[in-house]
Amino acid sequence: MIWEVFRQEDAGEYHTHCGNVHAPDREMAKLFAQIQHGRRKPTNSLWVVPKDEIGEVDAEEAAFGGTTDKSYRWVMGYKDLDAAFAEEVAESESEQEDADRASAGGDD
Repeated sequence: MIWEVFRQEDAGEYHTHCGNVHAPDREMAKLFAQIQHGRRKPTNSLWVVPKDEIGEVDAEEAAFGGTTDKSYRWVMGYKDLDAAFAEEVAESESEQEDADRASAGGDD
């Protein structure tokens, strides 16, 4: 039976795949993993997992990162704005500035 081995170098770090071992049972797999993968580099812990128990979900099966269009978050998403929209924004800003001036002058 094949067992996949994941190694953690320091506490708090991610475990990374470092190889596999061939062993008849879990105890032998853990022993072989310690000998083959735990003594070569500093090791905090090892995960030893039967290869058949590892599942995979790939991009064809799932939409990672969501499907919502979030291009508004990036400047590149605004490159196609038309001139009429830009004029409308400028007019709105001008109107707001006029209103601010009128309210400031009306308090005197």
